[in-house]
Amino acid sequence: MSNFINPKILDPKVQAFISQNLKSDLQKLILKGSPFEGVTVQEIATQISGKNKSEKKLPTWFKIEGIIFPPQLNLEQSSSEITAYYKKSLLKKGDLIDLTGGFGVDVMAFAEDLEQVYHCEINESLSAIVAHNAKVFQKNNIQFIIGESQKYLEKSKRFTHIFIDPSRRVNTSKVFLLKDCEPNILDNLALYLNNCDRLIIKAAPMLDISSAIADLKKVTEVHIISVNNECKELLFVVENKPVTESKFFCALLSKEHQQVYPFSYQTEKALEIKAKPILNYLYEPDVAILKAGFFKSLVPEFKVYKIHQHSHLYTSIELVSSFPGKSFHIVNTILFNNFVKQNKVKKANVVTRNFDLKPDEIKKKFKIKDGGETYLFFTTDYKNQKIVIEANRIN
Repeated sequence: MSNFINPKILDPKVQAFISQNLKSDLQKLILKGSPFEGVTVQEIATQISGKNKSEKKLPTWFKIEGIIFPPQLNLEQSSSEITAYYKKSLLKKGDLIDLTGGFGVDVMAFAEDLEQVYHCEINESLSAIVAHNAKVFQKNNIQFIIGESQKYLEKSKRFTHIFIDPSRRVNTSKVFLLKDCEPNILDNLALYLNNCDRLIIKAAPMLDISSAIADLKKVTEVHIISVNNECKELLFVVENKPVTESKFFCALLSKEHQQVYPFSYQTEKALEIKAKPILNYLYEPDVAILKAGFFKSLVPEFKVYKIHQHSHLYTSIELVSSFPGKSFHIVNTILFNNFVKQNKVKKANVVTRNFDLKPDEIKKKFKIKDGGETYLFFTTDYKNQKIVIEANRIN
């Protein structure tokens, strides 16, 4: 057992206490002090907090006995289990070095298929926690490297894959541009590409994709990942070879299923789409597709119509159950001016697309309470008219 891990935290009685107090008030628990000799109440609180956070983010980790959780910040910065397994699907046979190992969620997933995985981490305590958890998961093909990964890479062998998730917290400030993260991806790009066949970069969801491709230059693939319609990660695959066009994949993940949609920017740019009148059904694309910007490609692919060139809402006569996003049955469509006069709806989920008011402004202006079964879409139609679409969500 490492000097950085208190072995007494793994005592069955302590572990049982942690499990029994997952729903307890942590502040009150801390005030009572530790009921165990040699284990501080702070150590117990860290494990309770970590286990609680893992229930949804890392469901397998939550269920396994003997896992040690790190301080809250390290857990918050880690990948979720569902996105880690998606990243694993992108790997080819061989080995991988994770230059920013952190809590090791990605590494544990990578180790399932690869011959050898290297976990680099400058924080010795965190490295020790991940090494312990690797034993719990019976992952014997992970090698742990403590220290600056850049220095290690300069004198190491060549790898099949390099994975890097640069820190987006620099001097207590949040950053997202590749040049502002630590390590600086752009400054070290040549080093990475000289030491691997495939470089996989995890980036913040708010990063501009086109700018990143221009900066990285040799991007073969871009993966835009959403979980339950929330954009979580951007992945850039970079290879040291000529690239005529980057391939795009929108990955829509949930507990129940995984849908991956390939797109082409060349196809998107070439398409000419005409907006059409609103029909029986309305569709709102998943955030991954909105982020990627494949607005025109949805029309021929799913046999739907745009209601306006810039509204990014779609319609159809028959229900398209395979549409990648939310589907609605249209109840009523009226001009915005008529809605202003009638103002009958008092509770609804308000959505705006290509409209000059924000949802909060609309709810305040018309005294609409949030929630309920009704959805109100404030948008612009193919005639450039401001309209309101009343609809019910199709699950």
